[in-house]
Amino acid sequence: VEQSQLLWALLPALSPSLGNALPLMKLKTQNSVNTTTYCHYLFFFPVQFDWILGFLFLKSNTLAVLNMIEYIASETLRVGRFNFSSDQIRELVPESQAYMDLLAFERKLDQTIMRKRVDIQEALKRPMKQKRKLRLYISNTFNPAKPDADDSDGSIASWELRVEGKLLDDPGKLKRKFSSFFKSLVIELDKDLYGPDNHLVEWHRTPTTQETDGFQVKRPGDVSVRCTLLLMLDYQPPQFKLDPRLARLLGIHTQTRSCIIQALWQYVKTNKLQDSHDKEYINCDKYFQQIFDCPRLKFSEIPQRLTNLLLPPDPIVINHVISVDPNDQKKTACYDIDVEVEDPLKSQMSSFLLSTANQQEIASLDNKIHETIESINQLKIQRDFMLSFSRDPKGYIQDWLKSQSRDLKMMTDVVGNPEEERRAAFYHEPWSQEAVSRYFYCKIQQRRQELEQALAVRNT
Repeated sequence: VEQSQLLWALLPALSPSLGNALPLMKLKTQNSVNTTTYCHYLFFFPVQFDWILGFLFLKSNTLAVLNMIEYIASETLRVGRFNFSSDQIRELVPESQAYMDLLAFERKLDQTIMRKRVDIQEALKRPMKQKRKLRLYISNTFNPAKPDADDSDGSIASWELRVEGKLLDDPGKLKRKFSSFFKSLVIELDKDLYGPDNHLVEWHRTPTTQETDGFQVKRPGDVSVRCTLLLMLDYQPPQFKLDPRLARLLGIHTQTRSCIIQALWQYVKTNKLQDSHDKEYINCDKYFQQIFDCPRLKFSEIPQRLTNLLLPPDPIVINHVISVDPNDQKKTACYDIDVEVEDPLKSQMSSFLLSTANQQEIASLDNKIHETIESINQLKIQRDFMLSFSRDPKGYIQDWLKSQSRDLKMMTDVVGNPEEERRAAFYHEPWSQEAVSRYFYCKIQQRRQELEQALAVRNT
């Protein structure tokens, strides 16, 4: 009972926050102490592990201390995470040089991967295209008139034109629809046969367009018809046809705006047209003067001046004869068109950036490594405590109490010497009578003011 009372008397002096929690912590039976209960409460207050072990040595035996050490190790891994530097790890485990080498290699590997990820992100911002062949199939069928047909469609001769296509050697799992390669399709029939109002068949892409694998055109007729197909490719990013003078100068017929500006800059550097004094200006040669109609201009003005020199690209023109001869019904005309498609590598690069499977695996391995280091650290703390206590138990406890007393003063801003104040002789000093007189005088003055206020209220 005396040991238990001594323990409870020391707790408030060692930690004010812990002393405030004494009503929650105090056990009903003071002649026994549950070490697990103490540790459970102490983990929620700013008390170090060696404080707890010091309490136990005041009132318990070695077996209880060993149980407490095991509980501390388990609770530390459960409650908190700590960061350790390489020097701390080397101090904990001197044989950890191989681990240090692995950490250095991991840092280099992480830097390389991060650099590659940045390169991939920059590459994805630029268009990644591949040249592929789109095979175009043009065929037609003829349905002769049937005099005995009941419906009106069968009694009139008609033909049907089909325009289909597919991408050759397409490795993609999702096949692109034929219409997705084009911005518009115009079929121009013979105006003399079908008149000025019915000789054009047009298809134009809209935001709500449903993609299809081909187009079909059906018209009445029993004679062969000449037609012209105008196919406008859907360039992404948009491409433009250059003015003939600019096209001859740069050697480019159709290209994107960025490529055209890059070619112009290359021409300026090659021919040294940049002003030597004012780098912002370009001194036009005779070709530039013919195209831009000025002797000198800023390079920043070129994109605006290019607007009038860029035209829509030329459509693909195919002349075809729709034959009504039965012998030509099985003939199909084929044409190969160069188109640009997305590089399959782009989707792989995007999936690599979005993939988190490897990151999760690396994170789990990092957690295991961190837990191992923490367990090593806790074992070192326990070993250092045991060694320090085994060398000089009495001196260790006294030094520890002095240290905690200094910490308590710093945390609570205590003025004076608590060690002297707790002794009875301190209050028999000559100044004590004056202090008591001052205390009673203050109390009398306070009571007098209260009575005067009460009387003033009654008089009013």
